[in-house]
Amino acid sequence: MAAEKTYVKTEVVGSSDVSVSEAINTAIRTASKSLRNLEWFEVVDVRGTIRDNKAASYQVTLKLGLRYEAKA
Repeated sequence: MAAEKTYVKTEVVGSSDVSVSEAINTAIRTASKSLRNLEWFEVVDVRGTIRDNKAASYQVTLKLGLRYEAKA
C-alpha cells in the first residue's frame, strides 16, 4: 500500500523574457531556495507583454504542491 501524503499549496509567479517554460523554471528554482518538499506544480495563469507586435515577456502563475513531513 502506498504511503499516505498530505500537501499544502502555495502560489508564485515566475517571469522570463525567453519563454513560458523558462518562467515556470524560474518560479520553481526560486521557490525551492526557501521551500522544502516541492513535488508538483499547476499552471493557473499565463500572461505577458507585447512589444513591436510580438511577445516580449512572459509571466506564469503557478500553484506549487509541498508535501508535509511526518514528525518522528
